[in-house]
Amino acid sequence: MNIRTATIKDLEAVTSVEAECFPPAEAATREELAERLKYYADHFWLMFDGDKLIAFVDGFVTDEEDLTDEMYAKAQLHNENGAWQMIFGVNTIPAYRKHGYAGELIKCAIEDARKQERKGLVLTCKDHLVHYYAKFGFENEGVSESEHGGVKWNQMRLKF
Repeated sequence: MNIRTATIKDLEAVTSVEAECFPPAEAATREELAERLKYYADHFWLMFDGDKLIAFVDGFVTDEEDLTDEMYAKAQLHNENGAWQMIFGVNTIPAYRKHGYAGELIKCAIEDARKQERKGLVLTCKDHLVHYYAKFGFENEGVSESEHGGVKWNQMRLKF
């Protein structure tokens, strides 16, 4: 498997994977993903099987400590010098799940954030995934204020 950061040329593949991994109310649109790639393509970690995109993790950097719904929609809020790496999505297409690919990408995001001297990473997840992210050192801070997609989210934080 090959891992690299994204470019705008990855838009169609990223859009396809996002749509396959999240319900419509939670998935980023093609337009939102295009804006994200415009502002922070280096904060998309992509995994390929040959030429096929099978998984990716994305999110931007900010000085804000908590992940908010506004961040999903406004890519221009990205601050490359920010303290916190936010994670908006962890995507693996169904045929490739349960092989540790998402975990490898999460480790890449953590390592890059560490090298970039961030304070840590923040993500939100559903109840059944709290234990999964805890394996990487994320701590559950309780229910997030985010109502993204009309879902209850837990905010998880990994501090360095």
